[in-house]
Amino acid sequence: MTHHVSIARRLCRNKRGTALIEFAMTAPVFLLLLMGVFDYCWQIYAQQVLQGAVSQAARLATLENNAGSQTAIDDRVRVRVKQVFKDADVSFKRLSYESYDQVGKPEPLTDKNGNGVWDTGECFEDMNGTGAWEADRGSAGNGGADDVVLYRASMKFDRVLPVWRMLGQPQETTLKATTVLRNQPYNANASSSQVICNK
Repeated sequence: MTHHVSIARRLCRNKRGTALIEFAMTAPVFLLLLMGVFDYCWQIYAQQVLQGAVSQAARLATLENNAGSQTAIDDRVRVRVKQVFKDADVSFKRLSYESYDQVGKPEPLTDKNGNGVWDTGECFEDMNGTGAWEADRGSAGNGGADDVVLYRASMKFDRVLPVWRMLGQPQETTLKATTVLRNQPYNANASSSQVICNK
């Protein structure tokens, strides 16, 4: 033990030893910070890849010849993302609305107690045909002609560098991309909503 103490004292008196100790103390923090910056930049790149693929797919989805099957469009996004992030798990969700101002809004109801949600005995307008009051009035799927579509994609993947694991955080992260577009008016579209009071 005294041998180690004498070496430490000699290093402290020596300028080269001081520089070595300073480097040993600051290097881990600097390397952790550097890895964090690289990882953050990689995630920004991943977000841009996902958003670009989603925006292009959403534009294609609004065309009449793509109205029948959205699976092929989702597959294009998945392939494009996996060209860069081969182990990414990519999932999709579509909700359609009659107009832009309805996106993310709840189904209309006669809110007798003013709590903002449907309660037994209150009437509501079933906008999406589920037969139950929904906090989001969007209908699942790509909708029909002239409908507004909210297209969401999420991408789950492992971070490239182990900086988050070193900080006790999960290595896996999820990025999301969203876009809203209106389908082309290739057909007459009719509203199918109904008022329900007997629930």
